[in-house]
Amino acid sequence: MLADHPITPVLLAKDLVAARQFYHDRLGLQIATENEAAIVFICGGGTHLDVTKSTVGTADEQTQASWQVTDIRAEVTELRARGVTIEDYDLPGLKTEDGIADIGFGW
Repeated sequence: MLADHPITPVLLAKDLVAARQFYHDRLGLQIATENEAAIVFICGGGTHLDVTKSTVGTADEQTQASWQVTDIRAEVTELRARGVTIEDYDLPGLKTEDGIADIGFGW
């Protein structure tokens, strides 16, 4: 159940350079991963803050939060059983199978 797992906020930024300067340089958050589409900052207790590139800022229709779960397939199955529609995507850089994407550092 999602309530039992840590959540990761996903912030949207038009300018990742400015986001890096603020979160890394000013706040002192260390960078876990960084590319042209996103920066993941390390936070306490094994959590992280994800900042993703957006052309429209906070009005974008993309992930706003993610949960760190031990069994993603079980969680997706439970969500479906609760009536949640799980989307599939086939986009450049993001392809899902049964609602799950392998993004290299996580599912």
